[in-house]
Amino acid sequence: MTMVVPRRRSAAFTLANLLTYGRVAAVPVVAGFLFWPQDPSARFAALAVFVLAAITDYLDGYVARAYAQSSALGRMLDPIADKLLVAACLLMLAADGSIPGPSLWAAIVILCREILVSGLREYLAELKVGVPVSRVAKWKTGAQLVSLGFLIAGPAGEAILPGTVMIGLTLLWISAALTLYTGWDYLRAGLRHMMDDEVR
Repeated sequence: MTMVVPRRRSAAFTLANLLTYGRVAAVPVVAGFLFWPQDPSARFAALAVFVLAAITDYLDGYVARAYAQSSALGRMLDPIADKLLVAACLLMLAADGSIPGPSLWAAIVILCREILVSGLREYLAELKVGVPVSRVAKWKTGAQLVSLGFLIAGPAGEAILPGTVMIGLTLLWISAALTLYTGWDYLRAGLRHMMDDEVR
């Protein structure tokens, strides 16, 4: 007789998961403040919430590893929270002109990559294939978050640090280049497994 071992349910309210929930909750708050792009106080409020959310991106992973709080829910929700935060900020900044002209292409590249990678991850998950996060992907995330921080500060930040917008746009292009590089890694992994599946 085969014994059935019950599966342990992931704890939904660990500290690591709560930090991730906080990052998701920050998305509409940041977007809401960016509805008033000409108001310096709204800009700085959006920046403050964004910085707190970005910090949780590091903290939730650290807490999960340090206190053995890793869970399936956290692994699923963490990249979603990152993508929601980045996508919402890019859309709001593009709408108010903080990302102007040709730099919109950098934003489009980043958004398209996030959609592509989400689809590939879902496909590879069905095949029980994991794609580890590379060092370059971590640099890409860091460059994205820093660039968005400068762009959220925008004209209000120029009064404190001249060149704030240019720094943000430069980092946005750098993160777009890293986005293409890391996106190709995911695409290559996906194509390899698709070709193998066709052969079988």
